[in-house]
Amino acid sequence: MDRRSFLLGMGAGALALPSISLGQSKYPNKPISYIVPVAAGGGSDYVARATTSEWGKQMDDTTFVVENLGGGGGVIACQRTARAAPDGYTLMQGYVATLGTGPATRKVSYDPLKDFSPVGMIGGTPNVLVVDAKLPITSLKEFVDYFNKNATSNYGSAGAGSLTHLLMELLKQDTGLKTQHIAYKGIAPAFQDLVGGRTQAMFPGLAAAVPHLISKTVRAIALTGNKRNARFPDVPTFEELGVKGFDDVLQWYGVSGPKGLSADVVKVLNDSLNAVLIKPELEKRLQIEAILPMPMTPQEFDHYVQKDLARWKKVAQEQNIRLDA
Repeated sequence: MDRRSFLLGMGAGALALPSISLGQSKYPNKPISYIVPVAAGGGSDYVARATTSEWGKQMDDTTFVVENLGGGGGVIACQRTARAAPDGYTLMQGYVATLGTGPATRKVSYDPLKDFSPVGMIGGTPNVLVVDAKLPITSLKEFVDYFNKNATSNYGSAGAGSLTHLLMELLKQDTGLKTQHIAYKGIAPAFQDLVGGRTQAMFPGLAAAVPHLISKTVRAIALTGNKRNARFPDVPTFEELGVKGFDDVLQWYGVSGPKGLSADVVKVLNDSLNAVLIKPELEKRLQIEAILPMPMTPQEFDHYVQKDLARWKKVAQEQNIRLDA
């Protein structure tokens, strides 16, 4: 659902108080634990704190307590959420790694579809194919040709099984690109070696690439998503270049609860989240991470996760990527 369609559909419902009565008590009537499956300080943590601070105001000044549970590639956070009481007071900010690329490439102790109640999408940011700016590459055709003629060329990622890894593997399938993968422990060291000339390309999220694009140490070739980015209007999308399957590929963030959340609680959470996503205050804060708000119904969010998981499972299978084998 795009922002305009959602705005038109909100109608008078947006003015309703974001609370319900459950028996003798009103929901919410106490703080909500909001689990983030990464350590404090990164982009995902920023998204969580920006979103919940505005969301809490929308929900009659409800307090959201952000709890960072990094480790295990998000498994610890997912386990905690899945085992919590389905009362609406424990939520998790799932994202592409915990509900998509992670389960697609390794065995995890939770079912990304069956163990959670979808609440709604927050938003997403495109990924951008970048190359070392010192290379004579300015287009996707030149990129594929250069890499296929230079057998020692390689690309870095933020880690095996990450979105930055699987995206390049998807591109290899679609274009006949030949290149070797070098996995790093995070996006920062991957960029360090790209700028230093030890790798030649990468597929980071746009927010992580911005400082390097501004300093012109890397060059953008193409973006995922279905439209160009306003900040970099000269960078085409893969869809424009005739490469299919990248139009809805994003570094995305959404909200889930434990399996069994009541429909009434989900409605309160989804209505209030979507109402705050269309407000300029949150939209401006999310722009710092190059995130476009993407309000969805719970059903739309569930469908999005299903499709994303299926995509990365297919890539992992066809490219023989299995991290726990």
